[in-house]
Parts: sequence; C-alpha cells; structure tokens
Amino acid sequence: MAEEWKNVLSTYILQQNQDEVDYRPRGGPTVVTDLDYLMRRGERKARMARWYEERGASPLRSETKAKLMSEPVESRDEVEVELQLRRKIFYDKAGIKHREDRIDRQHLIMVKNGGDWLIESVRQIVPERNPVLAQAYPDMGRVEDAGRKAGHGPYLNRDVLGGGGVPRGPLYRREDAAAYADEWWDGFNPEFEAFEVDCTNYISQCLFAGGAPINYTGKRESGWWYKGYVGSREAWSYSWAVANSLERYLSRGGSGLRAVSVERAEQLELGDVIIYDWDGNGAYQHSTIVTAFDAGGMPLVNAHTTSSRHRYWDYKDSYAWTENTVYRFFHIADRF
Repeated sequence: MAEEWKNVLSTYILQQNQDEVDYRPRGGPTVVTDLDYLMRRGERKARMARWYEERGASPLRSETKAKLMSEPVESRDEVEVELQLRRKIFYDKAGIKHREDRIDRQHLIMVKNGGDWLIESVRQIVPERNPVLAQAYPDMGRVEDAGRKAGHGPYLNRDVLGGGGVPRGPLYRREDAAAYADEWWDGFNPEFEAFEVDCTNYISQCLFAGGAPINYTGKRESGWWYKGYVGSREAWSYSWAVANSLERYLSRGGSGLRAVSVERAEQLELGDVIIYDWDGNGAYQHSTIVTAFDAGGMPLVNAHTTSSRHRYWDYKDSYAWTENTVYRFFHIADRF
C-alpha cells in the first residue's frame, strides 16, 4: 500500500514543481480532487504570469525536493502527511539568470478510491499569516524609546555571531548583515531561541550582525534587546521578535537602532528592512531583509518562517499575500 500512495505523492510533487514556472492551463487527469485547492492554484498561476510580466522577467525552471516532516498517519484507505517542499526557482531578467530559494510546507490527505489513490485535501501551511507571538503578547505594540537606560550592556554572549564578537562602532555594516542573512536563511543560529514564527527574531539577528546597537531597557515593551531565557522567563523585547513591534520601534526613531521610512522599494539598500501587513489593517505580520538586487535594481530579500533566500521583495508569489497588502520600507541608518 505504501508504494501506491508514494507514487501518487511523487506525481503531485512533479506537478508542484511544474506549477512554479509553467502557468498554462493544464488538461488531462489530475491526482488532486480538492476543488478549493484547484481553484486557488488556478488563481495563483494567473497572478504569477502577470507578476513575471510586470517585472520584465521570465521563469526558466524549478527544482523541488520534498521531505516528510513526520511519520505518515496511515489507515487502510487514508494517509495523512506533512511535506516540506524545498524549492530552487530560476528566472531570467535582462539576460541575467537569477535564483530564488524557498521552503514551503503542506499538509495532504490521500484516500483510496476503488483501486486508485487520490489527494483529497491540500492545505498550504502559511505561518507568516498568523504570527503566534502577536497573539501571545497582547501588549507588544506599546514600544517606547527608552534610551535613558542605554548605559546597560547588551547581555549577549560575545561569541554569539562567531569571531566578530559583539558589534561595536558607529557604522552599520550592511554586507555583514546580508552575509549573516544568507548564512542562516534555512537554519537557526543555536545561540538564539528559534521561534515557530521566527521572521523578526531572524531579522533582528541580521541587524545585530551588521552592528546595530542593543537598546536594553529591561522592559519587554520598550527598547530593542535580547537575552534569551533567564530561568523560565522570556527575556527579549517585543521589537526583537514581533514584526508589528519592530515596525513601531523603527517608525518612532530614538537612540540605538534607527531607520528612516522611505516610499519605494527601489530606495532601499543592502541590509534594509521591509515589513508586511497582509490585510492592510495596520497590524504588521512579517518582516524581511534586503540581501541582493535583481538585474533591474529591485530588492531581493531573505526571511524566516517560510524560509526564503533572494526572494523578490513584493511577495506576490506568497500564499500570505493579498490585494490589501501594505509595505513599510525602512532604510537603516548608516551611523548609530
């Protein structure tokens, strides 16, 4: 029985791989009977075709490797699996070949229908749409500038970022921030806590690697700081770990980590930050860091939660994106 459903799963993964770069209508039989999924897939393919055209880019090929995230839950006529889909997507812009990396997760239910196995349900797991940290910390938005306590040290292990130790000096080292982002885009630095929704924790680490100074206040709702766990207590500011709080902290300005809000993505430089509000309701849910630029000079970003490397900045290929999405573009100060 296992071989039968694994064959269907292999066919599905091949179709997933093709869907990333081929947006033509597909005729013939399908292994998926989930009508909601098929409708969403058709809408996404149409949007992706427009997206590449608007960018002046052309998809070339996709490479997708699948991994089972846990033991399948099996019965005689049904199997549930959770997949990790590790994708490499290649596209051309202005005669230059680009590569983007992304790691997606899906939950599938396969059922036996007569003598055939079919995929009855496809659920795309989109953790950046529902940041659990925001739900857990109801007062996280009350971020204040607390520079009056700036005399306190950062309370970070001096070896946490490798040989460089704790960053010192007035300059923001943009290349170092981007290099750290590329090193850890698909993994977790073991010196830091890894969160289920890890995007802003990862961005804060990148900023720190680039020399952004800690603003320690001892209060979770103010400053920008990290200690890890002290006993069983979480010891980091909301702005370190929560996109909505980081957006407010960068918007307010003050001592330590500082940024200027700019109007357009093309105004950003290496090591700058983009924060996303998927619903356009003022609650920011995701954050990324600029790590490269495409042939047209537009930012490419790295992120955690849905781990991504050199992804086009507007995220219109994301399952979290909506027509209401609002972006905040932050140019990190060159000197602190």
